[in-house]
Amino acid sequence: MSIAVVGKILWVLGVVAWYIIRYPFERRAKRVRVVSHRRSHIEKIGLASAVLGLAIVPGFYVATGMPQAADYPARAWAVAVGVVLFAAAMWVFRRTHKELGRNWSITLEIRDQHQLICSGPYAFVRHPMYTSFLLMGLGQAFLLSNWIVGLAGLIGFAILFFLRVDKEERMMLEIFGAQYRAYMDRTKRIIPYLY
Repeated sequence: MSIAVVGKILWVLGVVAWYIIRYPFERRAKRVRVVSHRRSHIEKIGLASAVLGLAIVPGFYVATGMPQAADYPARAWAVAVGVVLFAAAMWVFRRTHKELGRNWSITLEIRDQHQLICSGPYAFVRHPMYTSFLLMGLGQAFLLSNWIVGLAGLIGFAILFFLRVDKEERMMLEIFGAQYRAYMDRTKRIIPYLY
């Protein structure tokens, strides 16, 4: 079995892990009443971009091998780095869901009895879910030895992040006011101590 095939298999396992982590939280979230939301067409574009870059484009590549012209030689060290990055992404993803609990939502929503979470990964960054997506995109770039597919995950993440993060922070400021402002002052957005 080639290194490239191993990378593809490990990417598929990572996506399966992502779904296994997300599914029970998605089911539970449907039972909690939404009191306000900021859904928009821009948000749908961001979510679609992330799904396209982190799931559809790489899934198509894994299934078909296309676009083969953008392939480059797979390296064992790159696959190892990709596994570490993807595993870190899944750890952050799981911890983020656990900390959010009933507050979790795929879109910009405030749920009944919503609370500001500042523990777990939220003690270090305000948006650890985006941190996990960034790590997934980086892991994908190392696991799948194709320039287009590798960049697709990072581009999809970037579009989602830059279309949504400001709106999300404005919404949190409206709801939690000075408490969220103080939280912003002591944390970074997605990379601890840097950004």
